[in-house]
Amino acid sequence: MKIPIFQIDAFSSTVFSGNPAAVCQLESWLPDPILQSIAAENNLSETAFLVGNDGKYDLRWFTPACEVDLCGHATLASASVLFNNFGLSSDTVRFQTKSGELIVRRDGNRLVMDFPARPPSPIEPDPALVPALGGKPVEILAARDYLVRYESEAEVKALTPDMEALKKIDRFAFIVTAQGTDCDFVSRFFAPAKGIPEDPVTGSAHCTLIPYWADKLGKSFLHARQISPRGGELFCQALGDRVEIGGHTSLFLQGHITI
Repeated sequence: MKIPIFQIDAFSSTVFSGNPAAVCQLESWLPDPILQSIAAENNLSETAFLVGNDGKYDLRWFTPACEVDLCGHATLASASVLFNNFGLSSDTVRFQTKSGELIVRRDGNRLVMDFPARPPSPIEPDPALVPALGGKPVEILAARDYLVRYESEAEVKALTPDMEALKKIDRFAFIVTAQGTDCDFVSRFFAPAKGIPEDPVTGSAHCTLIPYWADKLGKSFLHARQISPRGGELFCQALGDRVEIGGHTSLFLQGHITI
């Protein structure tokens, strides 16, 4: 069996930056162990699998270690493949996912995702959290992931977390953030227990970051950067119980998997 595969650098207009995701379009669903094996073989933070046509698709996401309920950059990558490589003529594409319906639309040379907001709430943190992350946080909250704010962009950039220690903390992932020097806010994202020590650019994290910073800064339109080594740029809007997350994409690879 040959399966089309594309590798897209999401949240970047050039290759070798942003977040790489694999996208595979299937005629019908394969058994979950095969999907997981493909994702592990790709060894990217996410592999997206699509089934459908005519602008309506079922979409699932797998890390090298597990299936996840929401992934931004692989959704952006999937829409990019459909628009740019499969000739989807509509300006919107609808995905049915574990997080409900997700819509991606074209906006000039960007793609914009409509995602559920996941605002964070105050929490009594695990005592191991700050020693594992390092630095001196000024605020700790949580939604699906911990959200840990630091005083400055420089502090966020300088963090060298203890990944083995983070694996032992009972939370999906860890977002660290601060107000940006040339943008509204910056972030980094760690999910070592899910097979992703540091994710280059994380759309799902912005479901939490956008409502948090919109409230903190008193504005609904936000310009964000994820300051991982690869880096990425996001154009965001807070819309109450939804958020819009926009960015560019760049095609790096296309071919076929043979199984």
